[in-house]
Amino acid sequence: MTKKQRRIPIRTCIACRDTSDKRSLTRLVRTPDGILVDPTGKRNGRGAYLCDQAACWEKATSKTQIVANALKTTPTADDISRLRQHLTDVIAQDNAEGQ
Repeated sequence: MTKKQRRIPIRTCIACRDTSDKRSLTRLVRTPDGILVDPTGKRNGRGAYLCDQAACWEKATSKTQIVANALKTTPTADDISRLRQHLTDVIAQDNAEGQ
């Protein structure tokens, strides 16, 4: 008897539109406190996904309409600031791994 394989959830990056498995993308979530990065992928609220590529994060933070359409809300300056901070953290982590 063969073991039944689990279905791997596939999600789409809102910036580059590439599809990938859910665990390899970073989830953004709309909460009453604003738009937050959800590293666990389990927070309550409407979610959208971004690749861990710096280009996707830059596109999402510079063209805020992408995030607005995906989460059906208008991002505030604080929301964009939080996303840009995460972008700098991602870039710093990539640089540290590359050395």
